[in-house]
Amino acid sequence: MFKHVCGLLLAVCFVTCVAWAAEDPMLGDWKLNSQKSQMFDEMKVTNIGANKYSFDFGAPNPEEIVVDGTDQPGIFGTTLAVTAMSPREWMVVRKKDGHVLLKAIWALSKDNKTLQDNYSELGADGKVTTHVVYQYDRKGGGADFAADWVSTREQFDVVHTLKVSPYEGDGLSFISSLGNITRNMRFDGKDYPTSRPQIVTSAQRVNERTIELTDKRDGKIADRQEIIVSEDGKTLTMTIHRTGRSEPDVRVYEKE
Repeated sequence: MFKHVCGLLLAVCFVTCVAWAAEDPMLGDWKLNSQKSQMFDEMKVTNIGANKYSFDFGAPNPEEIVVDGTDQPGIFGTTLAVTAMSPREWMVVRKKDGHVLLKAIWALSKDNKTLQDNYSELGADGKVTTHVVYQYDRKGGGADFAADWVSTREQFDVVHTLKVSPYEGDGLSFISSLGNITRNMRFDGKDYPTSRPQIVTSAQRVNERTIELTDKRDGKIADRQEIIVSEDGKTLTMTIHRTGRSEPDVRVYEKE
């Protein structure tokens, strides 16, 4: 009798979990609507003399780099190389263990008020996984590339997707093509590893349609995210508050 009761309870639990997973509004394939999204970005470039510049991309510490095209020590165990291709064009390359992680071409406008960033991230196979063209505006003073640059406009040339699927019963898996990152976690507040080295994620479920995530890099909070699915289940909005940034990214996805 005891075995039958246990078996019945397990069966009920299994059916409940399956039903919950099937009804979870987070689940599915989502496509980024770049027209409705706002990707706030800020970078501070300071000329400290002798062709050396301080680059602050929002990390705990700025990087001081000589603009001579050589690989120099950067944040999180990477190297950064900045090459002056012309007085109004720089090439920025970040590597990890010799592998190119990102490459960007910065171009100054003739009036020095705007900067275009032709930005690409590369996968382990050397192929471009993300390509974005950012438009930055000069905030405050500064000369040439030295400035506080703020961007709220960007242009994607590929469709970015977010796939959400069940993970270990009551958890979720988020696979994002934007940034090429996979997060698998349960809603217990514990840190779970991601596909990005040095980054872990913890999660809390606020309610059926709202999830809060916290990303940490090397033990320090890198960003906090709030993910909300609309009442009609057709729109997923991800608001990302990055440490050191005054404004959040707002990514709007539509259900496919």
